Amino acid sequence: MLARTARSLIMARVALLCPDLLFGSKLQGALRAAGHEPVPAGDEADILVVDLTDDPDGRIEQSAGARLPRLGFYSHVEQDVRQRAEEAGFERVVPRSRMAREAAALVDALLAGGGPAARG
Repeated sequence: MLARTARSLIMARVALLCPDLLFGSKLQGALRAAGHEPVPAGDEADILVVDLTDDPDGRIEQSAGARLPRLGFYSHVEQDVRQRAEEAGFERVVPRSRMAREAAALVDALLAGGGPAARG
């Protein structure tokens, strides 16, 4: 049986809460290249990626009701943001530079069960 639906070819639906249009576009491209389907925050998804570089407390609060794994990224000079996100239950929180380099791998690891023990 070689016929597949478009949905079956997608590895995961990844919701992005990333108001930075340029960086968000880069994330979307990396995720699509890895076989994921980027969707807006609030859409049905398997994981939520949250930009914590601007208004981190607002974004932490905004994503608090999500019933799916959360992957956050922050400015490397704001370690307190990482701590607040982890305390709020984010499964993974990484510096923005790492997110830029490894977005798809980070999503894949979290989906495969690489939660709190795999932070950093």
